[in-house]
Amino acid sequence: MPNKILILFAHPLFEKSNANAALVKHIPSSPNITFHDLYQEYPEFDVDMKREQELLMLHDIIIWHHPMYWYNCPPLLKQWIDIVLEHGWAYGKGGKALKGKLLLQVITTGGQKENYSAMGRDRFTVMELLEPFNQTAKVCNLTYLPPYVVHGTHTMEAKDYEKAGKHYHTLLEYLENRGINLNELSGYTYFNDWFKTKLG
Repeated sequence: MPNKILILFAHPLFEKSNANAALVKHIPSSPNITFHDLYQEYPEFDVDMKREQELLMLHDIIIWHHPMYWYNCPPLLKQWIDIVLEHGWAYGKGGKALKGKLLLQVITTGGQKENYSAMGRDRFTVMELLEPFNQTAKVCNLTYLPPYVVHGTHTMEAKDYEKAGKHYHTLLEYLENRGINLNELSGYTYFNDWFKTKLG
């Protein structure tokens, strides 16, 4: 059986992002992949908790797709997390609704990979900056995967955007149709690097 994937996309300035436009354009057209644009759905930030919970229950792999936004996620995705991951449903006593589901963050950032290090301009690795999301996933019984990161979006040319989009397409098709060896993946800090080993 194929995996069902829910892409929760959050970009407050989507119309200005060439990188994300390319990624979204290349999302496979499949009945098993749901693209859910939060800023389009909830322009007033009035997130429908029950609707979102029902969507989560219908999918096996959850993707939080967003730009790195001041070392965090855009505010609407934070609002979504605050409202949808309800006590007694996602965590706490009896909160096991998401147990066994996988969570992947797909992130775009203008900064180069080398900037995200102890000696780099951003001082922390991407994984260190995303640790609150990792912990949120663990509390909610989700299996948190290493992030898939598209670095250097501010210096990309048209061919680079297209390449990134095609790679995202291949990744999503793989996630839809193949299993993930979590023990193997645990040795990687970027999902990108693990996935390269699968392209052979």
